Amino acid sequence: MKHNRHPILVQIYDSLKDLYTREELKSLSKIICEDLLKINYLSLYLDKDIIISEKQKKELSSILNRLQQSEPIQYITGQTEFMGHIFNVADGVLIPRAETELLVDMIIKRESKVTRILDIGTGSGCIAISLCKGIAGSYVEAWDVSSEALKIAEGNNLKNNSSVVFKQIDLFNVSPTDSFFDLIVSNPPYITEKERIGMDRNVLDWEPDLALFVPNNDPLIYYRKIAEISKSLLHENGVLYFEINRLFGKEIVVMLKNMGYSNVELMQDFYHCDRFIRAEKWVQ
Repeated sequence: MKHNRHPILVQIYDSLKDLYTREELKSLSKIICEDLLKINYLSLYLDKDIIISEKQKKELSSILNRLQQSEPIQYITGQTEFMGHIFNVADGVLIPRAETELLVDMIIKRESKVTRILDIGTGSGCIAISLCKGIAGSYVEAWDVSSEALKIAEGNNLKNNSSVVFKQIDLFNVSPTDSFFDLIVSNPPYITEKERIGMDRNVLDWEPDLALFVPNNDPLIYYRKIAEISKSLLHENGVLYFEINRLFGKEIVVMLKNMGYSNVELMQDFYHCDRFIRAEKWVQ
C-alpha cells in the first residue's frame, strides 16, 4: 500500500500484512473503517487529510491488537452475513461458513414443499432462520444443548423477523415426543481431534470446541445419533440432510444405508470435496 494513503489505511496494512493476504487486507480495511470506526472507506482513499478522533484512534488500536491475536473479524464486529441476512455471532457459536450456505440453498431449491423442519445443533440459528424465511409457510424448530448459543439464536430470530421455535435439548438425552417432521437438517461437530494440527489459529483459539470436534475413535458419533432419532421423528418419506467431514462421506453413506435409509446421496461443495448427504426415510 502506498504511503500517500490515509495514515489509518497505512496503519492497518502495516499491522496486519504478515498475517493476511492482500485480498483479506482490503476486506478487513473496509470492515474496520465502515462497520467499526464508522468512517467512509472510499473517502480515506480520496482524502488522506481526513481527521480521525482520539476515540477512533484508540478503537483502531484495540481492533488491530485483537486481529493480531487471530480473533475472527466476525467476533469483533459481532455479526456476519449468511444467505443475505445479518446474524449476530459471539465466541459461544460457530461462525457460519459459505459451504453451509450451499446446503441451505440446496434444501430451499429441492425441498420447497416441506412444511415441518427440524435443525439439530442450531448454533447461531443461521440454518433454521434461513430455511424459515426461504420456505414459505414452513414451521421450523431448532435444538441446541448450549444455552449461550440459544440466546444468540433467539436474538437472531428477532433480528430477522423469523418465527423459528428454539429448544434446549441434549441430543443424547432426547425425551419421547409426538412431534414429526418432513425434513431434519444438521451441521454437527465433525472435525477429529487429530485434525487440530494444521488448523488456523482464528478457528482453534476462538471458535467453540463443542461445535467443532469429535473423538478420534468415534468420528461419526453425532451422525449416528441424529440418524437414529430421525427415524422416529421423520414422517413417512421424510428427508435427512447432513453437512459432513469430507474424510468420512462414504462411511456415513454406508452407515445410513445400514440403518435403513434409502436414496442416500453424497454431494460435493464448490471445492469438489464430499460435503453434504441427503437421505430418505424408507418405509416398508
